[in-house]
Order: sequence, then structure tokens, then C-alpha cells
Amino acid sequence: MSNTIKNRVIGIDVGVTHTTLAVVDQRGNILGSDSFLTADYPDVNGFLEKLSERILMTAEANGGFENIRSVGISAPSANYISGCIENAGNMPWKGVIPLAAMLRDRIGLAVALGNDAHITALGEHVYGAAHGMQNFIVVSLGHGGLGSCVFSNGIPHLGTNGSAGELGHCCVEDGGRQCNCGRKGCLEAYASDRGIVLTAKELLEESNQPSMLRSMEKMTAVSIAQCCEQGDELALEVYRRTGEVLGLGLANVATVLDPEAIILTGELVEVCKWLVGPTQNAFNRHVFHNIMDKVKLVVSDFKNSERDVLGAAALAWTVKEYSLFK
Repeated sequence: MSNTIKNRVIGIDVGVTHTTLAVVDQRGNILGSDSFLTADYPDVNGFLEKLSERILMTAEANGGFENIRSVGISAPSANYISGCIENAGNMPWKGVIPLAAMLRDRIGLAVALGNDAHITALGEHVYGAAHGMQNFIVVSLGHGGLGSCVFSNGIPHLGTNGSAGELGHCCVEDGGRQCNCGRKGCLEAYASDRGIVLTAKELLEESNQPSMLRSMEKMTAVSIAQCCEQGDELALEVYRRTGEVLGLGLANVATVLDPEAIILTGELVEVCKWLVGPTQNAFNRHVFHNIMDKVKLVVSDFKNSERDVLGAAALAWTVKEYSLFK
């Protein structure tokens, strides 16, 4: 049995479109990274075969596999307590997938799995905008949806079954838009890339107002924001309406939890310039008056490519070390 202290971990971000992995040292330095298309692997066994291969290759190219202590994974609808991806609406693998155990059996190292919002918050807490905070909420606005995680007294509140923090699936409109989770009126159906595009399409149908959006072949949240940059009034109204709904949802959770800050992060951070103002206005109208000026609304300054692999790496350090090779 070796007494050598292993000084590196692997952080993995499993996204709807891409999977990114990185070798990370004890100080949070990314020593090497790799990525591949998640969508190329509709069968989870094929995905794990590819992931295991890339883990080995990336580790060997950055100090050797023998120096890897453990692995942390960020994934949508992942449950830290069970180690499973559970009924992910936006992923190709349906049902309950025991991803942590499946990867551990393939590579022979300890594996910890966390919800992408949980991991995003962990990355912000250890390395980002929430550093030094004890009570905060991270809300991740992404192409896949809206995720959130609550930190209470310095640790993530995961709930009894590991499913706490599903702000995206709180109802903001009774009988409203269909959500991927199967219910209607969820916040995610309005405040996500998909929701923003739907709002734009609704506005185009409601009005004959001239807009650059009318000649756009494929709308995205970012392309709509680019129209905002040019003063397009209809595009600006898209973000005003989105901010109204998002601000309401954030005000409700802030009223219940009284956090130090709510941190907005994720792929849609690029559009926060147009989203934060309307969100802040709606938040101020709906939040409990005693905390209205005390809860900060903060935009993360992390690069998306770094935050989640660093958060996954931070999770990897917390899992009990295990190896088939000792």
C-alpha cells in the first residue's frame, strides 16, 4: 500500500451539449483539460466509455493517472446523496442513472456526483463571487434551463432527498407554459434560453411593431441581446418581461431565506446587461420590505468553461479516497 499523498483530482462538467473535464491541483489550478460532445452518446454506456478514455488520456498527459485522488462530476438533475442522475428532462439518458457508481467501477477511483447548480454554487463559494459568504443563492441561467443552489451557514442545503434548490420548477404562472419537467408554469419555462426565445415569438405574434427579430432565422437569447445593443424596442421588451418573471421568483426565495446575495451565473450571463435591470426592479417590488436593500444581486465574473470544472474538482476533494490500485 502506498503512503503517497495524491495531489490532483479530475473535475468534470457534463452539459447538455458538451462534456468538459480537467485535471486540477490542490490550489485550484487547471493543469490540463479536454472536452467532447455529450450529444454524440445517446447511450450512457457509450458515454462512460468515452469519458473513461478521456480521463485516462488527460491524467496521463498531466502528471500521470497514479496522482489522481478522486473525481467530481457536475450534471443536470444529479443527486449528491444517491450518486444518480434522476429523470433529467434535458439529457439523452432517461430514468435513474447511477453515474457515480458506474464511473467508479470503470476507473477504480472515488467519484462524487452533484447537481450542476450545486456544483456551480460550490465553484462560486470556493473560487468566485461568493467567496467568504455563508448564506447565498446561486441561480444558473443556461441553455439547458434554470438551476439554483442554496448555501446555508457555509454548506449547501440539499434537502432530505438531495433535491432541494429546484427554483426553476417553482410555479410562477398557474396553467402557464409547458415545462420539460411535465408541469406547467415553471420559472424555467420563462427564464432560460428556451423561455426567452418563446417570449420573443409571443411578442412578434402580438404586435406588428418593426423589429430585427422578424428577419432572424434562428433566435437565441444571445442573438436577441445583440438586437438590444442596437436599440431594438421589441428585443428590449423580451428582456423586460423575462426580468419581471425572474425577479418575482428570486424575491419569493429571498423572502423565505434572507440571503447575503443572489448570484446570477451560467451561459446566459452574456445577456445579464439587459436582464439584471428589469430583474432588480421586479425583485424590489416583490421582496419583503425589511430585506429589500440588504440582498445583493450579483453577476458572476467566472468564465463558464472554468467555474463548473473547478466546482466539480472542489467536490472531488470532499469524497473519501478510494482506489482499486492500492
